[in-house]
Amino acid sequence: MLRAGFDLGLWLVLDLVFLVSSVAAFVMAALAREDAYRAAGKQKKSFWLIILGITVAVNLFVSVLFLSIAGLIATIVFFVDVRPAIKQVSGGGRKGGGSSSDGPYGPYNGGR
Repeated sequence: MLRAGFDLGLWLVLDLVFLVSSVAAFVMAALAREDAYRAAGKQKKSFWLIILGITVAVNLFVSVLFLSIAGLIATIVFFVDVRPAIKQVSGGGRKGGGSSSDGPYGPYNGGR
């Protein structure tokens, strides 16, 4: 009923955005280490894979606005809360340390 008042092109774009974001979150959740979830104090990896997998399936096969929005909320929670915590625990990013002159094996000192 809500979709009847909007342009079809807008809904196709929104569906595509929902699908791409949920697939990206699912892939990132799958690539993270299991122990990083525990160390960050987040739900288990299997929990996030199930939630995000359901979100991908809903976005692919079911065109129900309520379910798509619920999946989008789960995806946003993963991107905003879980992924940064896992990245920090795993050593990703430079939050709180390092500098732009650090190399892959430590600080670059200019050959001194």
